[in-house]
Amino acid sequence: MSGRVVTGQRKEAANVVWSGSWVAERLGVELVGDGELRELLGLALRRNPKRAHLLVSNVLGKHVPQRPSVVYGAGVELGRRVRELLGEDGARHAVVLGYAETATGLGHAVADGLGPAAYLHSTRRPVEGVARAGGFEESHSHATSHLLLPEDPDLLAAERGGEAGAALVLVDDEFSTGNTVLNTIRALHERYPRKRYVIVALVDMRSPADQGRLAEFAEEIGARVDLVARNTGTVRLPEGVLEKGQALVAEQEAAQAAAQPRVGWPGERPEPLCILPRPHTRIDLQWPAGVPDGGRHGFTAAHRALLEPALPAMADRIAAALGEHPRKVLVLGFEELMYAPLRLGTALEERTGAEVRYSTTTRSPVLAVDDPGYAIRTRLVFPAHDDPADGPGDRYAYNVAGGDFDAVVLVVDSTADTHALHGPRGLVQQLAPHTAHVLLAVVPSYVPPGATAAEPSPPHTPHRPHRPHRPHRQEEPFMLPEPLRGPAFSSYAPDEVGWLLQDLSDAELEAPTEEREEAIQSGGAHYAESLPVEYQPSEEYQDLFKAALDLSAARIARAVGTVTETVLAERGPRPVLVSLARAGTPVGVLMRRWARLRHGVELPHYAVSIVRGRGIDANALRWLAAHHNPADIVFVDGWTGKGAITRELAAAIAEFEESDGTEGFNPEIAVLADPGGCVRTYGTREDFLIPSACLNSTVSGLISRTVLRSDLVGPDDFHGAKFYRELAGSDVSGHFLDTVTDRFGEVADAVDAEVEELLAADRAPTWEGWAAVERISEEQGIHDVNLVKPGVGETTRVLLRRVPWKILAKRGAGTDLEHIRLLAQQRGVPVEEVDELPYTCVGLIHPKYTRGATGADGKAVDSK
Repeated sequence: MSGRVVTGQRKEAANVVWSGSWVAERLGVELVGDGELRELLGLALRRNPKRAHLLVSNVLGKHVPQRPSVVYGAGVELGRRVRELLGEDGARHAVVLGYAETATGLGHAVADGLGPAAYLHSTRRPVEGVARAGGFEESHSHATSHLLLPEDPDLLAAERGGEAGAALVLVDDEFSTGNTVLNTIRALHERYPRKRYVIVALVDMRSPADQGRLAEFAEEIGARVDLVARNTGTVRLPEGVLEKGQALVAEQEAAQAAAQPRVGWPGERPEPLCILPRPHTRIDLQWPAGVPDGGRHGFTAAHRALLEPALPAMADRIAAALGEHPRKVLVLGFEELMYAPLRLGTALEERTGAEVRYSTTTRSPVLAVDDPGYAIRTRLVFPAHDDPADGPGDRYAYNVAGGDFDAVVLVVDSTADTHALHGPRGLVQQLAPHTAHVLLAVVPSYVPPGATAAEPSPPHTPHRPHRPHRPHRQEEPFMLPEPLRGPAFSSYAPDEVGWLLQDLSDAELEAPTEEREEAIQSGGAHYAESLPVEYQPSEEYQDLFKAALDLSAARIARAVGTVTETVLAERGPRPVLVSLARAGTPVGVLMRRWARLRHGVELPHYAVSIVRGRGIDANALRWLAAHHNPADIVFVDGWTGKGAITRELAAAIAEFEESDGTEGFNPEIAVLADPGGCVRTYGTREDFLIPSACLNSTVSGLISRTVLRSDLVGPDDFHGAKFYRELAGSDVSGHFLDTVTDRFGEVADAVDAEVEELLAADRAPTWEGWAAVERISEEQGIHDVNLVKPGVGETTRVLLRRVPWKILAKRGAGTDLEHIRLLAQQRGVPVEEVDELPYTCVGLIHPKYTRGATGADGKAVDSK
């Protein structure tokens, strides 16, 4: 059943340390199989909540640079074996399906080995206007959702093979538990039933317990299922290996982070943040017209007939750009774009005397350890550069640094030829220090005819906003949409935050403040079912905001640095920031900026909705769990008042984990200011003016407070919010962020000292705020803690959104309350100075509100 490694590969592998020994020795992982299996596979570690180890293939061309002929030959040989299994007629009608991203090139090579077989690979890049023909989940992967987007809607139909039916050949790099492949077959069999399936993998690594499942599965669906693999073996994992692996990864990452030099700050000169672009050479491949860049939308025998004769000329153009006598060249592909650079590499190998190697970049985060017994010796980290649907994030190139390459030929599709590719941290610039010559070859991204035209949207109704048609969501409701990003949603830059919300901008949600208050207090409506009319600040109030920002920027910067460094120290070197929209969002953006400027790391940042009395958005948690390790999630908010949201989040996470079966979320919140003593991770416990609390959407990316209403938010939807594009002229979101960021450098030393003290201190929540609110509620005769809003931020919200009754201000409070006094004056609300107040101020909502509780001018009057 298994083939053999080609002679050249055997010679290179002889008398060297096995590239799995480092992991095997430390974790007790055992690779069981013949001698060839160790030549095919090494071991590495990754940050993954379900599988710590990674089998690293030496012939796949993903993580380990390999000769293109070896990589291509491995796939073609498997394809020939499938052709022998199916017969010539069966091979002619077969459809080959490869898995993104790792097996897209391998699957295409298998299809070439079959001969005229059509090829399609799954993708994680949605293409607007291309109807989805199915999809599936890969449970153990770092990025789980796969889409099937064939240009020909009948490509997967079994009837293509005539009376016998077309066999479906599914190709992955390894067949381990079999869950992903069998789940794929089950999903496709319901939609496109057929009589025969063939599973193809470089290695069959099933455990003895899993090996009997294939025959049982075939009997269950009533079809024949064969398996073709180059080699077989298994991995023996000792008890507790997942926890030990995660601890080992954390230990290694912490050591590597500590060894990294400090990144320059704004205003400091040692290492300027702006790096001049390094030169590179752009190659005009003259890619043949009409040939897809890969199998994302299908690749047929007709496409193959056009590509093959064009390869030598394209290789000659690359060789000419390389110049005379290059010694060692790497052809570097890009994520799912594996086949095009692989074939360019095989053609270049035949037409130059250089040693040619091939590998591709990847989305998969893997630990790098510079040891000959470890499969991933080095890694380059760079930002995503193809505007991915799941938003910005880090991407990786493994074993390129230190590869001693004279030149690197980087092959991307035109969708990925963006500013991010060429920017200061981009892949082109990251490659430059590790090779004398970077060449860029761009393959045109294939777009099926009509793909840019979306299908008609459903009719607009008075109560539901006009939303674009999403066929893949209608067919597969569990496939949640990707985060919304600016500038389409919010005025923040797209890499600053991804909003796990749905856009309700077209819905009529605003109601007069008095009507909302009466409905809320009478129990007739929940506050999240409508929005207050957005407060339009007067010129005097805007001037006050700017003055307050200038005075408090350094204080905020210090708090940002303190909470961020605390999170990095206690929650790992690469946490995922999830801010509670919307007050937490500016804080999350600032924390992300601090981590980037000081440590050179790009932290993922999302915003989610949490509603008092209704809990956190469960669909947002599902999306986060599917794309990240829940243990890495750090919830972020602006400040604490009495701690209601802190308690709400803890209860909601417990309920979600029990009902959904997902574990690992830590419900603790990191906040900028914790005057209520409700959390253990904070920037300060002082109650001071945070200017982002002074305004509503105009300091929060022009996004409204979140909305949860049953006629707008269905069971498969994220909570909603509005984007107030019309307020762009008053937007100060960027000004606020930039003003605080500019002060980071001057507070760095103070932050270091403060964090050192905090990490050694007892930071257990005291809940002093909650006790104070209960006391104030009784003393003021309110008897409802929900109507008592402590702290500067919450008091500001009372004045901007609710019907205020009175303001209690700490005697002697100064500039922190200037905006409070101005708002109170504008709304006719009394401000009473009191002693022994644990907060700078407390806002009291009118306790017996009806519309008669305000005068004709809308100002508050005394409660009777």
